[in-house]
This record gives sequence, structure tokens and C-alpha cells, in this order.
Amino acid sequence: MLKFIVRRLLGMIPILFIVSILIFSFVRFIPGDPARLVAGPDATYRDIQAVRAQLGLDKPVVTQYIDYVEGLLRGNLGTSLKTGRPVAEEIGSRFMATFWLTVVSMGWAFVIGLLIGVASAVKRNRWQDYAGMFTAVSGISLPSFWLGLMLIQLFSVRLGWLPTAGFDSWKSLVLPSLTLGSGVAAVIARFTRSSLMEVLREDYTRTARAKGLHYNIVVWKHALRNALIPVVTMTGLQFGFLLGGSVVVETVFSWPGLGRLLIDSVAFRDYPVIQGEMLLFALEFILINLVVDVLYAVLNPQIRLE
Repeated sequence: MLKFIVRRLLGMIPILFIVSILIFSFVRFIPGDPARLVAGPDATYRDIQAVRAQLGLDKPVVTQYIDYVEGLLRGNLGTSLKTGRPVAEEIGSRFMATFWLTVVSMGWAFVIGLLIGVASAVKRNRWQDYAGMFTAVSGISLPSFWLGLMLIQLFSVRLGWLPTAGFDSWKSLVLPSLTLGSGVAAVIARFTRSSLMEVLREDYTRTARAKGLHYNIVVWKHALRNALIPVVTMTGLQFGFLLGGSVVVETVFSWPGLGRLLIDSVAFRDYPVIQGEMLLFALEFILINLVVDVLYAVLNPQIRLE
């Protein structure tokens, strides 16, 4: 397994190189001139050209990319055009807010989704199954911005129990995590139900029941472990998406995270911050996929990572 992990880590290098080219190219297609925004609305043409030269935007695109890669190799993500701070500091100051929002959202979503999926599979075609799948379909169908606004209206405006915005205490996590995790919980519930129903039809589960094992033991100890393999794959991808920052949820709740930073950076044409965030998101997905592959072998020892 160690060789597999090392080989995957080395394989990240060409992937990140290709991703950096794509990100660098796509960012340049964003309409607008960052030099004009930095110079201000009253700047003259000469002022704008001076700012462009100061930022290095007057160089050929290929030269700009080479300078960008040289900075990455030195661990330098660049400097924000908007604030003048290093990009690493800009991202670092927002990362923990998004991280805790993601962990809390994924934590309750996985537990609730797993319980609903197991209950629906065990009680299939009964009221528990119908209620669970109705809840799952509702969670997938409801737009996150609408759900967030409804939660704010109920728990913040009418009841006054929870804050509407910001990240001050654990109470600030409740409404954004419910909004962000509702769709994930619904997807996990559907995946768990489908996978567990398939495993429960396998011969070894019927054999375990024929030997006299209690049905709950068969479900939780024998069937669920194998049923979790596709669920883990989907959960890993969802976790990467959430950690990348949900732009809609962070905007609705004025959450000081990476998603909100990305929106502000795009509005200001802050190329270095946009490139740094997108590269971070790509790295997160690669690492999460590696963790998911390793979990395969943990859940099912018959799987050999090569």
C-alpha cells in the first residue's frame, strides 16, 4: 500500500501542472482589466499602464505563466491585487471557516443519510422506506439558496434562536451546515439504500441468516461494510466539493470562507487569488480521491491496491 500511495503522490505532479495551465488560461478570459480596477476610477491611461507594468500584466502571457510557475516552485502563490497581501495569507485566513463548515455539514449529513438509507433498505416498500426516500428527494430538489433563506426566516427572524450571518460561535454553524449538508445527506441516503439492498440479496447474507444470526447483526456487521464501498466514493467526492466552498451558501449567510473569497476575487479580477484557490481545490480533490482509494482496502481487505 505504501508504494501505491507514493506512486499516486508522484502522479499528482503532472496533474497539477496541467491544472495550473488550464486555470492560468481560463482566468485570462474573465472580462475586465484588473489594472484599471487597481488604479481606480479616476486613473488616467498613463496611470493604468504604470499599474499594468507594476503588476507584470504587460508581459507576454507565456512569460507571465513562467513567472507564476517559478513562484509556485518556491512556495509563492503571488500577491493579491486587491489587498496587497500574499495569496497564501488570504486563503489561510478564510480556510478554517470553510473547513469547519464542511466538517460539520459532512458529519451530520453522513450519519443522518446513512441511517435513513439503512432504514429504507431494511424496511423497503414500507412506510419507513417511502418516508426516507421522500425526505431524500426533497433534500436533493430544494435549492440551497431558498432553503437557507427559509431557515433564516424561521430560526433567526421569527424565533431569534440563531444568528443570520458571520462566524462567531458554534451557533453560527447551525444554519449554514444544515443548508449545505441537506443535499449531501439526501445523496448518501439514496446511495446507501441502493447499495445495501443489493448486498442483502447476496448469497453470503442469506447464509448468515440461515445460520441463525440476528437480522440486525447481518445488516450492520456483514452487509453494511461491503455496501459502504460505493457510498465512500460518493462521500469523498462530495467532501471535496464542500471543502472547495459552496459559493451560494457562503453568500447567503455572509460566511467568511473560501467560496465568498472566490466571488470577491472574481469581481475584482484578482488573478493571483483566483489561481491560488482553484489550484487548492484541485489539490484537495486529488488528495481526497487518494484517501478514498485507501479506505477501499480498509473496508474490504480483498481489494488490493496496486
